[in-house]
Amino acid sequence: MRRIFIIASVACLNVLLLAAQPQKSQPAASAIDKKVDALIAKMTLEEKVGQMTEVTSDVVSTTTNDVHQIDAAKIKEAILKYHVGSILNVSGHAYDRKHWFEVISAIQQEAAQDRLKIPVIYGIDAIHGVTYTTGSTLFPQEIAMAATFNKEIAYKAGEITAYETRASYIPWNYSPVLDLGKSPLWPRIYETFGEDPYLIKTMGASIIKGYQGNDVGDKYHVAACMKHYLGYGDPLSGKDRTPAWIPDRYMREYFLPPFAEAVKAGARTLMINSGEINGVPLHASKYMLTDVLRGELHFDGIAVTDWRDIEYLHDRHHIAATQKDAVMIAVNAGVDMSMVPYEYSFYNYLIELVHEGKVSMARINEAVHRILKVKYELGLFERPVGNPDDYPKFGSDEFKQVSVQAATEAITLLKNNNNILPLKKGMKVFVTGPTANTMRALDGGWSYTWQGDQSDKFAANKNTILEAIQQKTGKDNVSYEPGAAFDSLQNINDAVKAAKKADVIVLCLGELSYTENVGNIDDLNLPWAQTQLAMELAKTGKPVILVLAEGRPRIVTQAESLSAATVMTYLSGNEGGDALASILFGDANPSGKLPFTYPKYANSLNNYYRKNLENGNPDDKHGYNPLYEFGFGLSYTTFGYSNLHLSKPDLKENETLTVTVDVKNTGQVEGKESVLLYTSQSYASISPDYKRLRAYDKVSLKPGETKTVTFKIIAKDLAFVNDVSKTVTEAGEFKIQVGDQTQNFNYISNTVPSRTGKL
Repeated sequence: MRRIFIIASVACLNVLLLAAQPQKSQPAASAIDKKVDALIAKMTLEEKVGQMTEVTSDVVSTTTNDVHQIDAAKIKEAILKYHVGSILNVSGHAYDRKHWFEVISAIQQEAAQDRLKIPVIYGIDAIHGVTYTTGSTLFPQEIAMAATFNKEIAYKAGEITAYETRASYIPWNYSPVLDLGKSPLWPRIYETFGEDPYLIKTMGASIIKGYQGNDVGDKYHVAACMKHYLGYGDPLSGKDRTPAWIPDRYMREYFLPPFAEAVKAGARTLMINSGEINGVPLHASKYMLTDVLRGELHFDGIAVTDWRDIEYLHDRHHIAATQKDAVMIAVNAGVDMSMVPYEYSFYNYLIELVHEGKVSMARINEAVHRILKVKYELGLFERPVGNPDDYPKFGSDEFKQVSVQAATEAITLLKNNNNILPLKKGMKVFVTGPTANTMRALDGGWSYTWQGDQSDKFAANKNTILEAIQQKTGKDNVSYEPGAAFDSLQNINDAVKAAKKADVIVLCLGELSYTENVGNIDDLNLPWAQTQLAMELAKTGKPVILVLAEGRPRIVTQAESLSAATVMTYLSGNEGGDALASILFGDANPSGKLPFTYPKYANSLNNYYRKNLENGNPDDKHGYNPLYEFGFGLSYTTFGYSNLHLSKPDLKENETLTVTVDVKNTGQVEGKESVLLYTSQSYASISPDYKRLRAYDKVSLKPGETKTVTFKIIAKDLAFVNDVSKTVTEAGEFKIQVGDQTQNFNYISNTVPSRTGKL
């Protein structure tokens, strides 16, 4: 039985059949490396394994009548008995800075009582601002940030989030999510930067640089944690933490690049995908965690598990016959730290495994070295808590304005028949729908609580969509009836009566907050009650402005067909209501573009880059036919593209192709335009993508103004992963597309033959 299990385990761990690339020679030890080595030399096995152990704050806390505090006996057990190296924040709700100071101080004071006085690293999900600290600046969720196509905003949001996280005395942020938001059903798509690998990797790298700055150890920056490595965002069922089937070629082409870019950007930590790919749980994959992550990407930071995922190798995935075997498999695969999270079995099992020779001391030392190095880099040995007086900008109006800008640039105008928008102030506006008067529909999950279900309480001083419209055009000009809850009608007759008295209807549909498995759904269609509300309101003959406040693209085709204008707000954060009102009434000009392909039908889910292959037969009407395409978004002005110019007709290896295009504001209103550059290859050794985003920039133009936008393209930008999982740029004909402008050029390779027969 034991022999069979071992054979099965080996088979599982080698499903992805590619040899690892040779590792680079190790660089000379830095001053921090030498400090770490000296400390490790003093440590017992028990102290080392304790550093690899992460427990939830619940393990060391008590909460009575909503009063939370560190429990003296529990923290003593965690630190002095088990030498726990990390604690993560999970349950409860947001606290003020004073409470966070007390919590972190109590933890670090106990750590200072341990023999070697190694500080604890506290981690938290500050994924769109410091979501667990009251009074903080909450930004749009990542999917909305992606819609800005503005890397500078991502950087600023990261920088402010880092500042306010350190102001909460916490040095480790479990962000950004770099998963490919490929499956619209998946409940965490709103935590991603969308469906395009290039958009994800560039926005992700920008926010990481904002989080970590030039010195991750200063008092204003935090360690980023890129997650969830790898392939988490494309479960076959669309449900959270369920199996994915992803060939190695696809993994490398679409899923791996954002993580490779994040490593280059300096991300110090990484969280592992909870699911399995092709039958192999990522927490058990030496190929992915060691051969690829360490050998190919050269990541040298901490690899931490997600929630209970070592336990699940036994309980859920059934590749480990016992919990002890699960620990052995995961640690040997490359896991450095286990998010246990409730007890100390990992600690006990790992010590036994080392004594039994089933996990080497070298593997333990390697993991502990990475953990301690990050702690030194963060300055925790010198400054384990921080000074409350060092953060005068926390929750400031300066920070708020960045969130306002982000929300404004994210909101995407999808339809504007007869230029009904912007609305005139003083019009009689009827506001309705389940997302109209709740902050949950603006903030989403991970907002004050895990599920974001208390946002109306904690963000009571912020404006819902209804309140923002009332403030913008005057309460006397605005009427309101809910019309429907999320999945049931509510006072619909009253809603219809009120609508008949208005000049225009603002119908707010979509979703309330959720995350992870709680957000799993069986039907991507918008709940029928919301569609019914749209149908009844349309019968009044009054123009309907459809506002979609949602974390994923729900199927809204029938309701959307009845609107005069459609506006996508995504989950635009605490300032999203005000940003939307400014756009609806023309005080701001929309400039967002979709970071995903918006499907028309629940069973027709496509990504833009495989458009050509989705149609099969040219006469097939059931192929690629989305409601709105990736990169689509309207403005209150118009933009014209001209003079697309390539610096040379042929691009050779080790050369750069300079691409310029003129963009002109041809309308009457100042506006911003995201300029997207795509490339496509005519023929290749595998079916080439229809087109791929390779560069983008955002420009602001006054009426009549023209700007020349410049991009640089090199051979690597044209590369793809071939049928033997090698990244190549094949010679042949390519097309550049920017707006409605196209130009062809040839790539000439000295090593890879052409598939066109022309070169």
